[in-house]
Formats: sequence, structure tokens, C-alpha cells
Amino acid sequence: MEGFFQALAAGLLIGAVYGLMCVGLGLIFGVMRVINFAHGDFMMLGMYTAFYLFTAAGVQAVFGNAVGPFVAILLAGPVLAVFGYFVHRTLISHVSGTRTASLEGEGHYAQLILTLGIALILQNGGLIVFGSVLASIRTPLSSSAWELGPFFDMSIFLNKARSIDAIVSLAIMILLSLLITRTRIGKSLRAAADNPTAATYMGIDVDRAHRTAFALGCGITAIAGGLLATNYPFHPFVGLEYVIVMYAGVVLGGMGSIIGAFWGGMTIGLVQQMSTLILPTQLQNAAIFAVFLLIIFFRPQGFFGRMVERT
Repeated sequence: MEGFFQALAAGLLIGAVYGLMCVGLGLIFGVMRVINFAHGDFMMLGMYTAFYLFTAAGVQAVFGNAVGPFVAILLAGPVLAVFGYFVHRTLISHVSGTRTASLEGEGHYAQLILTLGIALILQNGGLIVFGSVLASIRTPLSSSAWELGPFFDMSIFLNKARSIDAIVSLAIMILLSLLITRTRIGKSLRAAADNPTAATYMGIDVDRAHRTAFALGCGITAIAGGLLATNYPFHPFVGLEYVIVMYAGVVLGGMGSIIGAFWGGMTIGLVQQMSTLILPTQLQNAAIFAVFLLIIFFRPQGFFGRMVERT
């Protein structure tokens, strides 16, 4: 039982970070309807941005080894948001938004090829710039834990770095929800997602809303990547390891649902950690997709998706 509750606690902590990671992709897909193959590589850039802000930009000297990594991670979000805004304006806007009306297949073919090309450029460019040596944002909190208990002769240990990662993820999720539901920017994003044509007639700049969504998605995923980097090493091709997890979380939560994407990522984290009780570590991904297929079989629209009725 102690092992079960320990795995459950670890799954909730890492699942919160996975959820934030999925939310970044879910925001882009929900508003833009663009399948972004490069999203994992934007997360990789967020990891390296946080790493260099911490080690080379003076954050470590100012805030120390315990707090400094999290300050650098939060700063990496706006940096990648600006970069994502620039990438969308110069490249992705040409095959998405209002321009897709005149493209065959609504521009989806061009979107797939373009985002795949961006992914390859970021991966190989990262290999040239950063090298192939594994990096990590280590903090003393990564190797220490808080003890809960004992409860009935059982104690649960919560890794301090992962606990703070989960708290940061939940805080950002709450702030994003408030942004989407309570601000003018959020209303424009929701209008552009629900009906771009009607939004245009109402005076909303749909292309600008798409750029904002892409920038927010990149920034949020960069922060999630930085939080992961406090416990896991990374390299220029790390995005390939997580992009499938992101899409699985978005599909599990329901296409277009931000809250659903978070819970989809949370589910993946729980399954990943709980599977270690009965399976070797190498089969974690197999367990994830076995549960994924089972859920989709019984609920194809996902946790928060709407069933489309066909006539």
C-alpha cells in the first residue's frame, strides 16, 4: 500500500506538469486548428532558454541555487512567447487563419509540411548550437523531499522540486483560465476558435488572435519544459519524446478543451507512475497508450469533448 500511495503522489505531481505541457498545445489547436509538429521543439528551446538564463545570465548569482531555477523557468516563458509570435507572423500565418480559405484542403497539407520543417530546423539547429551533451537544471530541491505522515505506519515522500513544479503548473493553469474567461483577449480567442467568419464580421482580428494563441501556447509549453528539466536531463531531440504525450493528452481531454487538455496530461502522468508498480520502466509508454486506447474506445470525444451527431 505504501508503494501504491507513493506512486499515486508521484503521478499527481508529474501529471500536473504534463497537463500544463498539454495545455500549451491544446490552446494552439483549439484556437487555430493547426497540427503543430514542432511543438515539442519549442518546449526544448524553453528548456535551453531556462538553462542559460540560470547559468549564464546571472539568475543563479542573484537568486541562488534553490530559487534561481524557477525564476529562470518563468522568464523563459515570455522569451519563447515572443519567439513563437515571430514564427507565426513570418511563417505559420501564411498557411493558417483567414488565408486558408483560398488554399486546397483548407491549408492543412501546407501546415503539416511547414511545422514538420520547423521541427527539423529547430532540432538540428539545436544540435549545432547546444551540442549533444545532456543538460539539466539541477537544484538542491531535486534531491530532497518532504515527508507526509506517518499515517497508519506509512509515510509518503514528496520530492520538493516536483512539488513546486506542480504548484507552479496549477497556478499558471488558473491564470490562463482567468485570461480566457475574464479578459477581452480571452473573448477574442474564444470567438476566433468558435466561428472565425462571424468573429471577423464582429471586428475581431482573427489572424492577430491566432498569433496571440500561438505565442501563449509556446510560452506555456516552454515553462512546462523548464519544470520538467529540474528532474530530467534534456537534449536537442527531447521534443520527440514528449510531443506524442502532448497529443495524447489533448485527445484524451477532448479536442479544443483547455481544461480537458490539463486533465488529459494529468491522466498520462498518473498512468505512467502507477504502471511502475506492475511493469518495468521500459513499458511505461506502452501502458500509457493502452489506457489511451481504452478510454478513446469508450469515450471517443475525450473527457470534456462534445459528441458530434451525424445525420
